Amino acid sequence: MYVFDTSPLSSLFKHFYRRRFPTLWEQFDGLVADGSVTSTREVARELDRYAQVDQRWMKVNRAIFTTPTAREGEFVREIYRIRHFRQNIELRKIQKGGLNADPFVVAKAAVCRATVVTLESEAPNAAKIPNICRHFDVRCMNLEEFMESEGWQF
Repeated sequence: MYVFDTSPLSSLFKHFYRRRFPTLWEQFDGLVADGSVTSTREVARELDRYAQVDQRWMKVNRAIFTTPTAREGEFVREIYRIRHFRQNIELRKIQKGGLNADPFVVAKAAVCRATVVTLESEAPNAAKIPNICRHFDVRCMNLEEFMESEGWQF
């Protein structure tokens, strides 16, 4: 199972037009339909606010953007217990007008034993998704690695 962050979903819609990449979308939609791709309500909120996404696709697939469970909420609390992550994530939240899906994406992947898909890169002393994933031993990959893991070639 894959838990998608906002950035790779936004990138798919922005760069991989449905009419130009029908095979990619058939395969991606197939993974969504069989439950292999999921995300969080917070990602949907970020997509609704900041990204140019296919609103019809969002409406049809709204169910993949789940409300955090109690276990996921507890995991978010574990992330925030680490001072370094708490300070940097809170600053980003303020800068983005209160939206910050990152800890919820990591929490969902941790609880579901899934892999995070993000476009963020790990950086020294940062509180980016890959840093948080590494700290909590949650598998994390970028969009190209996701496509490779699925064996996609176009």
